[in-house]
Order: sequence, then C-alpha cells, then structure tokens
Amino acid sequence: MATASPRSFPLLLLFSLSIAFPFIVPSSSSSPVSISISPKTLSKSGDNARIRWSGVEDPSDLDWLGIYSPPNSSHSDFIGYLFLSTSASWRSGSGWIDLPLVNLRSNYAFRIFRWTRDEVDKTRLDQDKNPLPGTQHLLATSAELGFAAPRAAEQIHLSFTNREDEMRVIFITGDGAESYVNYGLEEGRMEGMVGTQVTRYEQSDMCDYPANASVGWRDPGFIHDGVMKNLKKGRRYYYRVGSDAGGWSSTRNFMSRDSDLNETVAFLFGDMGAWAPYATFLRLQEESKSTVKWILRDLEALGDKPTFISHIGDISYARGYSWLWDEFFNQIEPIASQVPYHVCIGNHEYDWPLQPWRPSWSYRSYGTDGGGECGIPYSRKFNMPGNSALSTGTGAPDTRNLYYSFDAGVVHFLYLSTETNFLRGSDQYNFIKHDLESIDRKKTPFVVVQGHRPMYTTSNEVRDAALREKMLDHLEPLLVENNVTLALWGHVHRYERFCPLKNFSCVDTASGFQSGTVHVVIGMGGQDWQPTWEPRPEHPDFPIFPQPQRSMYRGGEFGYTRLVATREKLTLTYIGNHDGEAHDVLEILSGQAAEHDQEKVVLESVSSLYVQGASVLLIGSVVGYILGFLSRYKKERAPRNRWTPVKSEEV
Repeated sequence: MATASPRSFPLLLLFSLSIAFPFIVPSSSSSPVSISISPKTLSKSGDNARIRWSGVEDPSDLDWLGIYSPPNSSHSDFIGYLFLSTSASWRSGSGWIDLPLVNLRSNYAFRIFRWTRDEVDKTRLDQDKNPLPGTQHLLATSAELGFAAPRAAEQIHLSFTNREDEMRVIFITGDGAESYVNYGLEEGRMEGMVGTQVTRYEQSDMCDYPANASVGWRDPGFIHDGVMKNLKKGRRYYYRVGSDAGGWSSTRNFMSRDSDLNETVAFLFGDMGAWAPYATFLRLQEESKSTVKWILRDLEALGDKPTFISHIGDISYARGYSWLWDEFFNQIEPIASQVPYHVCIGNHEYDWPLQPWRPSWSYRSYGTDGGGECGIPYSRKFNMPGNSALSTGTGAPDTRNLYYSFDAGVVHFLYLSTETNFLRGSDQYNFIKHDLESIDRKKTPFVVVQGHRPMYTTSNEVRDAALREKMLDHLEPLLVENNVTLALWGHVHRYERFCPLKNFSCVDTASGFQSGTVHVVIGMGGQDWQPTWEPRPEHPDFPIFPQPQRSMYRGGEFGYTRLVATREKLTLTYIGNHDGEAHDVLEILSGQAAEHDQEKVVLESVSSLYVQGASVLLIGSVVGYILGFLSRYKKERAPRNRWTPVKSEEV
C-alpha cells in the first residue's frame, strides 16, 4: 500500500490522496487539513516556532503532532510529539502550539496524525510503559523550518586542562570548517587566538540499539576543541568562538584559575539530564530546569570568584537518542560557557552487554543502560584533564574521561569510574592509589573523591549490592588510609549524608577505629525516578523510620550541593529546587592554623558528640530524617578534622 511522502507537498495533492486513500484523511473530511509554521527560519537554538493547524474534522484527544528532523525521517522516527489537545482550541479542529527548538544542524518538519483507540499497540511503548502514538493515518505535513546559521558554533562549554594557566573550550559546528577561539582580558580587545582540533563520531561507532539505528541516530555535528593558554591567575577573560568566514559566537567570559586563593567554590550533583518541550521515547527530566536556574542564581552572586561544576555521572540521559545530547548542551550552555563543567562517567553513558570489563559478579549491575552509546558521545563531547582511556573493543574511538584529578584552591578533587575496572592491580586502582598518596595536605587540606555509583546508600538499590561490596573491599581502604574528607556519589536519585565511615560503622575515636570518610549521595540533580529506602525487618510497612544510625540525613528534594572551602573549613550545602534554600549543611574543619589580622588562630578539636534529632516524613517523594552530629576526627599523618552539622532541615 502506498504511503504519503514525508516531505511537504501541495494541499491539492494531499486532498487527492485523501480521496484515494481514506487512511490519510478521514473520508468524512470536506477539506484537507492545513498546517503552517511561523517563522520559517529561527535565529538560534531555543527560539520559538508557532505551529498552526486547521481543518481537523471530528477531532480526537489522540490526534497528535510529530516533530521530525531531518524532514525526510520515516514516520516512526520522530524526534518527539505533542497531542493537539495541548492547544486550548483543539476541539474546534484548529489550534496552535509554540515550540522552542534546538538547532540539530538539519531542518525540521511537522506532521499531524490521527490515532484511534482501537489501534493502540501495547507492545510499542515508551520508557514509562505508555503506548507510542501510531502513524497509520497522516493528516498533514508542514513545510520545512530551518535556522539562519545551521552550521554555526553552538553548545559551548569549558573545562580545565592539566595546566593552571589554561582553559579548554569545546563547541559544535555543522560543517567542521576551520574555527578558532579568540580571547583576551578586555571584551573590545581580545588579542589571543588559538585554533581548534576537530573530531566527530559516526553511526557505525555506536555499539547497540537504539544508538546505531535510524530511530536514535542523528548527525552529531563536528566537535571543536581549543585551549586558551598563558592565562593570568584569577582574572576575568572574554572569548568568542568561530571564524571570520563562518561567523563568530556572541562573546562569553570566565574567571581563570588561581591556586593562591584561600577559598574554593564548586557546585556538585549527579543524575541531572535534560528537559525538552515534547514527549519522546524516554522520560525527560523537567527538574533539571530548576537545577540550572538556581545554579545560575548562585553564579551571579559569586561575582569574580572562580568556580566550577561537577556532574558525577548520568549526564544527559540520551541513552541512544542522539538529539537529547543537543538538548542537554543547549540547556547547560548558560552555565558551562562561563564556568568549567566537569563530569565522570555513569551507567547511562556507558553500559552495554559486551562492554570490555563485565565480570560475572557484575552481571546485574552492568546491562543496557547506555542505550548502545558505549561511552562514545560522552567521550567525544567532553575532554577532562588527564589521559585515562579504555578500548571499546569494537574499533570505535576509545572511551575517555574515566578517572582524573586536579587541585582547585584548597581542595584536591579526584574523579573515578564505577563502570570500568577499579579492582586492585587495575590501571584505575593504581592511579587512585598514587594520586591519594601524592597529595600535599599543606597545600590542599581537603580531599574530595567523586564517582557515580555509591559505595554507601540506604536506598533499596539491590542490583548494585555486589558492586558495592567490591568498592568497599578495594577502594574504601584507600579513602580511609589517605584521610579522604568527602566521597560524593550519584546514581541514587536522592540526597543522603552519612557519618564518617569505615566498614559501615561511624568512626568513634574512643572505639579505636581509624579515621573515616564522610560519604554523601547527591544524585538528586533532576532524574525523577526515585528508589525507596531500604526496608527494615522490624518496620516492613514503614521503612523510613527509624533510619540506620550511620545515615545522618536523608531527603527526597531535587537540587544540588554547593561546596565552599577555606584552609580552615569546608562547608557542603544541600540546596533544594522547590525553594532554592539550604536543606542540610555540613561543616568539616581541617585543624590547620589560619591567619587573621596578622594573628594565628588554631582551630581546636572538640570532644566526640552525636546530636540526635527527630525524623520528618513528607508526603510523596520528599523524605527527610533529621539527625545531626559532631565528631572528632584523628589522623596520624594529617591534621585533625571535625564534622559539625550546621543545619538539618527538610521543608
């Protein structure tokens, strides 16, 4: 049976086809359905297009608008969709929808379909087990919509290199033409100019479905990587990317690094993802918009203080649907183009059945979570310090950005990969061990380790139990022996703070235990799937209360953490997305001397004390238990630390 061409065609032809093929336009229609777009050319990513339609007879709440890019995609390979009932006037057979669109380096087109209830296919489902709309009855196809500069530089983001006097900038173009980074200390006088290295990846590099299939693959464009060099410490620099021939981006700015500062500021979270203004094959993360909004507020308040972002795994949640990476980078660009954006790999960037390292005990942990991407988009679109890499074993480019570290002011940050080999004797284990043993604690009294899957959690995350056992056996001794201050994890989409831990026990100096590390789960950046807390045998119907003693604070509020550290004190604050306020604050004192007004003040240690609080159970997913503590921390080779709960409040 013939099908209507997905390209635009005259309304007269559509009307003729509707007579010959009643599945295209219902036989009761006296006129063809019309669809129009305004404007037909958008200036930049995020601009709105208004899609109008009329002539839909006997409208149904299942009639839907399909979004296609490129325009010749097959009916089932849509980018996303919206039901016509989104428009207030849909019952009249006419309506309109405003849709912000991201530049995918290809034109868009829109199609209207009729979908009847007796055609609902319960075997063709989205991630939430909802039936995907049917495409048997095409009513109308629009003309094409494009961008004024479809090949221009977009998705600009910064990151550190291995040198303090450098800053890396990565961006995407549609053609890979020669491009540059122009930068300087004055916006009107940017005298620095560096070229960029260009890479890309192909559909054949993807390892599995849907990433390597027509439904998921879209041209990712060309990835440009340039490094601004010889930067002065702690100065505001201005920059733009592009070329005279292809056009320049708008001017952006950032603060350069300064190791001499006695203050470190960072924003840290995991599992954020991205939001798009349409439904698609996967669940999208609407809460990610709030995370970006509040961080932008905090960045504005910082003024000229250097800072950076730390996103510890499950980055875009594209999982094989390529355009969701474009949505993600468009969403974070206001942040990532002004402060370095650092990442570590998570299961939803990497996992696939034939990944190179998949020991038998990890069978339940490592599955198909990466959607067939096998780490390629993550590895190409980011470039972190260090040179860690792992062969995919498929001939595709190596997986990169696995483990690395850097100093930022008074804190040493170490990133690790929970998705690749971390056992004793592995390259990663050797790197972690050497890195932790080489830290100059006089220069960086605080050490923060970050990875995706948590070593400790009281959520009911049973499939990673074997993986956590291996982490406790192989990695925890390195954290404890080297006096790691904080270990931050994602994967569980909640916030949870633990006491200083060693082998599931809170460190108590009177008990003879060695020093422990404070573990905090910060996977509440945006993904809305929430695991339940671990059930307790004595409370099978009410697993939240009482929580285990080692768990100091648990919350179900989306948000992020803000780290501020001086040589004397590190403060980690949990910011909630619904109000932008602090819900939990943790202070850790280094015990080092501080200079104030030419006088040295020694921060004394205090007696060990646990401050017990009451629990608060909230309706829905926002769950908190208030439990504070104060603990003396002793280390043979390093200054003594203490942990002080400043605020524990779940609103």
